Amino acid sequence: MKTPLRYQISEYDCGPTAFLNAVSFLFEREQIPPELIRNVMLYSLDSYGMDGESGKSGTSRTAMMFLSHWLDGFGNVGRLPVSSRYLTGSAVRCGVAGELTDALRRGGAAVVRLMLDVDHYVTLTGIRDDRILMFDPYYDNGFGENAIQSTQEHPFSFNRIIPVSLLDREDNAPYALGKMEQREAVLIFNNDRTLTAEKTIKYFI
Repeated sequence: MKTPLRYQISEYDCGPTAFLNAVSFLFEREQIPPELIRNVMLYSLDSYGMDGESGKSGTSRTAMMFLSHWLDGFGNVGRLPVSSRYLTGSAVRCGVAGELTDALRRGGAAVVRLMLDVDHYVTLTGIRDDRILMFDPYYDNGFGENAIQSTQEHPFSFNRIIPVSLLDREDNAPYALGKMEQREAVLIFNNDRTLTAEKTIKYFI
């Protein structure tokens, strides 16, 4: 059974929420072991705020990289048919063929850091022509970008439809990935259902 993707419950937990939403999108509820959930929460929310309080700056890049490697190792030992890859810099692009768009076309998910007033993590779950399907864990319908489509009709997969051209911007616009050297993404796959390169080629032919 699938469960709906969820919203963060504070101003700070977008990182673990986006990560767990990627897992929920890819796997049935009965497949997901409690160890995975525990470790995501244990190793995220590690950044200190300006007032010195733990977690007040959300989840660091180091924590996301660690969780990606941990999840990949979790799959390698046979605990779950999962694999993961951590990307940074110019590898995190949507407007050209690359690992990120390839992952989405093959049925994978991606947790990416982008701009939404401040650094923010969301889950990418698909791509349709020149638009990206996204689940933003921040519950807010007040943004003003006309190009961004908000929807509540797909609770198991996405609540935003974003033009690739907007996502790939290098400025601080809402939902822009920002400067190339600051970009990061965690690719996550369900190995039992991910399209292989051969199947993907046949699909596009």
